[in-house]
Amino acid sequence: MSKFNIYCDESCHLEHDKEKFMVIGGIRCNSSIRKQTINDIYAIKRRYSIPLYSEIKWNQVSPCNLEYFKSLVDLFFTSSHLSFRAIVIDKLQINNRLYNQTQDDFYYKMYYQMLIGLIDRVNQNYIYIDKKDTKGYLKIQKLQHLLRLKLYDFDNRNISRIQCVDSSELPILQLADLLIGAVGYKNRNISSQGKAKPALVKHISQKSGFSLTRSTLPSEDKFNLFFINLQV
Repeated sequence: MSKFNIYCDESCHLEHDKEKFMVIGGIRCNSSIRKQTINDIYAIKRRYSIPLYSEIKWNQVSPCNLEYFKSLVDLFFTSSHLSFRAIVIDKLQINNRLYNQTQDDFYYKMYYQMLIGLIDRVNQNYIYIDKKDTKGYLKIQKLQHLLRLKLYDFDNRNISRIQCVDSSELPILQLADLLIGAVGYKNRNISSQGKAKPALVKHISQKSGFSLTRSTLPSEDKFNLFFINLQV
């Protein structure tokens, strides 16, 4: 049985942050290739004279480092062992009162929807979620329980572990943040932040073959997007 690591992050998850779209996503990586992938990321940083332990962040994309970020995107698309999936939520459709739930409850329900399409169902999965706050442990445990039930994983072999982590220590999780940020940016139609971010979004769109503004086929494995309709 092979082992896979899944690195997850989100963008604009707060209910009243004046942003229309929430994006939750993750990168799946075969554990046997994890160290090589990190070394490849470090090699790109050396090429562009970027400090090895500086974080990869969407909000750092600028004209002076655009080629660096394009190279990171190229690494993702040329690495056959990396897969990305994101769920995009129109926050105007959220009605927590109707379902007697909190925004936090909704947030983890969307994590479930994202992960159920990213997990490798025949192998072991170790899931790492960027720490949102100090109160997420019980929610993470419930998420783990529900995923195991869905997959009939009663011996805990398929979903081996879910844990909160500090993204500053995990370059592959930071790469997920970059892709998530690009998807969110494209759907928010932001036009006042210069040319670098639109150029990187265009680069990702060209590499993926998708517009980033609608769902891909559910079977898409490399770059999977799910625009959920909460009003059905």
